[in-house]
Amino acid sequence: MNPILRNLISVVRRFRLAMTLNILGLSVAFAAFMIIMIQLDYDYSFDKFHKDSNKIFRVEVDVPGFAPTRVPMFCRPIADFLFESSPHIVAGTISQGMMGSSETNFHVETDDVRNYFKERSISVSPDFFNVFTFDFVEGSDMYIAPGSVFIPQSLARKVFGSESAVGKQIIHSEWGNQTVLAVYRDFPSNSIIGNCMYFAMQPEESRGNWGAWRYHAFIRVDDAANVPLIIDNFMQNFKIHPIYESFSIKELHLTALPDIHFLPDLQYDFVPKVSRQTLFILFAIAIVIIVIAAINFTNFSTALTPMRIKNINTQRVLGVRRQTIRRAIVFELVVISLLSCLVAIVLVMLFQATPLAKLIDGDLSPAEHPVIVGGTALAALLVGLFAGIYPARYMTSFAPALVLKGNFGLSPKGRNLRNTLIGIQYVASFALMIGASFMFLQNHFMQNSPLGYDKEGLITVDIGKIQSSRDAFINNLKAYSGIEDVTYSETLLSGSDKFPSGNLGYKDVKNLMIQGLYVHHTFLKVMGIEVTGGRDFRPEDENKKHNTMILNETARRQLGITEESVTLPGGSEIIGCIPDIRFASFRTAVEPMAFYIRGTDYRRDNLPCIAYIKLNPAISMRAAMSHIHTTLAGFDANYPFEVRFFDEVLQRLYEKETSLSSLISLFSFLAIFISIVGVFGLVVFDSECRRKEIGIRKILGASTMGIIIMFNKAYFKILLICFVVAAPLAWYAVTRWLENFAYKTPMYWWVYLLALAAVGAITVSTVTFQNWRVANDDPVKSIKND
Repeated sequence: MNPILRNLISVVRRFRLAMTLNILGLSVAFAAFMIIMIQLDYDYSFDKFHKDSNKIFRVEVDVPGFAPTRVPMFCRPIADFLFESSPHIVAGTISQGMMGSSETNFHVETDDVRNYFKERSISVSPDFFNVFTFDFVEGSDMYIAPGSVFIPQSLARKVFGSESAVGKQIIHSEWGNQTVLAVYRDFPSNSIIGNCMYFAMQPEESRGNWGAWRYHAFIRVDDAANVPLIIDNFMQNFKIHPIYESFSIKELHLTALPDIHFLPDLQYDFVPKVSRQTLFILFAIAIVIIVIAAINFTNFSTALTPMRIKNINTQRVLGVRRQTIRRAIVFELVVISLLSCLVAIVLVMLFQATPLAKLIDGDLSPAEHPVIVGGTALAALLVGLFAGIYPARYMTSFAPALVLKGNFGLSPKGRNLRNTLIGIQYVASFALMIGASFMFLQNHFMQNSPLGYDKEGLITVDIGKIQSSRDAFINNLKAYSGIEDVTYSETLLSGSDKFPSGNLGYKDVKNLMIQGLYVHHTFLKVMGIEVTGGRDFRPEDENKKHNTMILNETARRQLGITEESVTLPGGSEIIGCIPDIRFASFRTAVEPMAFYIRGTDYRRDNLPCIAYIKLNPAISMRAAMSHIHTTLAGFDANYPFEVRFFDEVLQRLYEKETSLSSLISLFSFLAIFISIVGVFGLVVFDSECRRKEIGIRKILGASTMGIIIMFNKAYFKILLICFVVAAPLAWYAVTRWLENFAYKTPMYWWVYLLALAAVGAITVSTVTFQNWRVANDDPVKSIKND
């Protein structure tokens, strides 16, 4: 074995670059595989940490008029009716607000000093803790009473330090004084309920209110197999209820807790979502990366044949058994593969410290994923065996006489196999590059397409804390000449997929579900939204008894309104029309919507509190931002106001798509890099096997350029065939992925040509570099050495 190892060392020294690239490629492949599997494990284990998670279900209903019709919202009377409808329901609970809902403010007072904090808050009924699994580290009472709150351990430490949090008082912006009753261990981040402050719902809250559709309902059942019985029993009994005709609920749905993460976006559903299709793409990329790495390593091992075969056959002549040589070669490559796996673990740890780690939701620490690390090690072992068995048999399969003639590397069968392997890599490279390019274009399209309003130089801030002083706030802001104007809305424009909805009727249209946004009368002017019919809002609209509204074109058309001004039966007035602006995300089609000014007869406890500050583009943004912070601090220096540019709102809206797209793009280009390493290995093999041929051609007058062109033609032919195969596959995959969006980027033809040009340029460079070296060697020496 020692002579073989010495020969291998000499080959490594001779081809340091090729060996380094192949080991690096293999290590990067294993690291990418581990990172992708960590992300997949994060998504597929969503909420599975709850005890008997497959017995916990979220309740959803089909309600006519909603788009989509399936909603996860309930009124409390229907939820109570469901909980009592079947003996198979072990526990049932409702909550107001879930994971993904906005943060609320609270403060604690220590030594007459107020410290403000922001945290997601959820109001729940007592059985919430019988449905979901909580691990309490302080306090043991599972019953939450009004005036008390359960908080996560991380928040307890942030607010109260090392002191016990139980019994401490917090003052919530909405619920007032609350006593910490218990502290629970933080949930992992892949949870629908999350690490929130849990407040007790008042026992009689909305109990008889059939119109308060603002609750999420969950049940725990005795056996998941009984779910169809629960649904049938509920529908049969509810259909004979006197209230049934008022709601016309067509269907009840019970979605298992671990499946909610994969549901398509529903109305009023704020759970973080991911499509199984996207995860399948990620998994496919992980497999492709490993397959490409195995092919590369096999090709590279085979490429060493011309440098090792004479030594191997010498060993055979000296009496070393063929099986012994084969085992030695396989052992060498298995060791290299396993060493690459160790390097991969180090690469994952280094990746954890880079900004790119933000693309991964799961914990990247290898110690937290022993199964994934072990699976990768097993994959490395299999890759080493796969890459070693074929070259070992190949190198020991030639008769010594054939070796002396130098024809061992040029058999049609061997060449066809290598071309097939490299073809697989090319197809994968083209498909991945095309797919990654369209994902980038879709994200660019969503963030840069015209929205129908002017978002440039726009800063937003939630001023709910100083709402009563907003006139003074405006005056102080405008003292700075760089601020052009200020306006307000109740919720953040383009901040989500959906907005609060209600029914609107006019003439023959009885119940058009329309989304609404309550705004200040200056909103359209400041935001640069054109009124195409009727008039804009006026200051006097703020003092009217009923709502004043301006519809988008879709709402106007579906209601059949042709007049510039219409008074509805309830007293509300439609005064104008605007174009179909992008008031929500690009994931959903433009739906009927309206901007409202709330009438004096309606509730006034939710006045518009999102301020939009329009800056003069000629001024310093940093100075303007500093002035805004100073102004806010003048009203309350301790309150954590969130000031941000409007572009950040859009970035957060598409954060999940951007992260997944960047992740897929990153690993796609890694796969392409590994493929190019494979091309390099194959080129090394071909050029070494044909060294004598190249030498003879040079003696007979062939030029170096002619030889390089000859090799490039062969590879470019393979390249074109693979492109023809890969292009339709990529088109199909991209088309299916774009189905997740209502508005999508065009399928540009030049993306395909760009992929062909990019992979072609890299291939030509690789082939030219290696063959230029061989073609410039002394031809006499090449013939003699061969």
